[in-house]
Amino acid sequence: MEFKKQSWIMILLIASPLLLEMLFFWNNDSYASGIKSLEKSTSLLLLPICILGNYKRVPFVKLLQWYATATTVIMVVFLIRFVIVYPDLIAKYNNGVDLWELGYRFANSVGTHAPALNMHLAFVTIINLYLVVHSFQNLKSNIVKLFRILVFLIAILMVLLVNTRVALLNVFIGIGIVFFFEIIKKYPLKSVAMSLATALILVGTILFFYIQKNPYMKEKYSTVTFAHMDKIGKLDEIKDPQIHVFNAVVTRLSIWKSTWELSLKNLPFGTGSSDGKPELFKYYKQTNQQFLAKFEFPVHNQFLDFLLKFGFLGPLVVLLFIFGIAYLGFDLKNAIIISFFCLFLTSNCTDDFLIRFDGIAFSGFWYAIFGSYWLQMKIIYDKALIVD
Repeated sequence: MEFKKQSWIMILLIASPLLLEMLFFWNNDSYASGIKSLEKSTSLLLLPICILGNYKRVPFVKLLQWYATATTVIMVVFLIRFVIVYPDLIAKYNNGVDLWELGYRFANSVGTHAPALNMHLAFVTIINLYLVVHSFQNLKSNIVKLFRILVFLIAILMVLLVNTRVALLNVFIGIGIVFFFEIIKKYPLKSVAMSLATALILVGTILFFYIQKNPYMKEKYSTVTFAHMDKIGKLDEIKDPQIHVFNAVVTRLSIWKSTWELSLKNLPFGTGSSDGKPELFKYYKQTNQQFLAKFEFPVHNQFLDFLLKFGFLGPLVVLLFIFGIAYLGFDLKNAIIISFFCLFLTSNCTDDFLIRFDGIAFSGFWYAIFGSYWLQMKIIYDKALIVD
């Protein structure tokens, strides 16, 4: 392995959540639980050491191709399995019954949580669009171009199937970023207009037919999402809240309100990494919030989660971690890295992926890959300067 000075800086940056847990390990009530929490985060140190230590060997574009294609194919296999193994559910959804649970049931059949699965699928969709553009830029054969377009369309359908709001938003943000950095800045206005019109027609057609088949989507993105906004912190006043506001914004805001209040009581050092959730669940009961206490909702916001666990330093580390990705992306003017930054930032505003192993490994792996690509580009740039 070979390490440059910048490599060690990036390793420390990627490992910053792990280093924070180590710094505040003394604050855990249970050291056994603290070690368990540390164990989940060790990949944030091991992955960058292994990948950045071999940064010259990382084939960035080829890795994107294999990852996006393989993940899309795997999800198609899982969808076929879902249709075969759960025919009763498919029959129910075809009849328009309980369409709100379709994405969550499918994610559970894969063995994961819907927002976590859709965060991956949103990134895969953005990569697939990038590869479509890449195939045209590099004058690939028509078969390759058609294959890339097909894989891109399938990936969009998978995002719509799981149907989480933040992931769908990030797909559109990612599409905009890819168009800006890969098409608008490189091609004449006429070519840009034709490409944009083609993409909008394809995506619009998919959305139109999907909404016709899944009318709940209209309701979810309008009345359900913003229902009962006057009941923040008073969810028990709603009749059957588990039916009406389980996935509504008001529930997230109620959770965040409780987390903020509890965080203020535990400043400046927080509750400790192993005690954040138990203390929050206790606080739900202490404040007589029976709905939140019954379902034991976690924080669903990485900044607030780390504020609760580590005090003032927690959200600062999250900011440093996430905006380090932004630096790499904007310095390289790379659409994929910038899209990943937007995806991971927004996802961690509505969820807490740095406490889940899949989120930790996902971010640690790609962060190190992006860092390797950045180092490769810097070497090329430095050599060009020497030649000049």
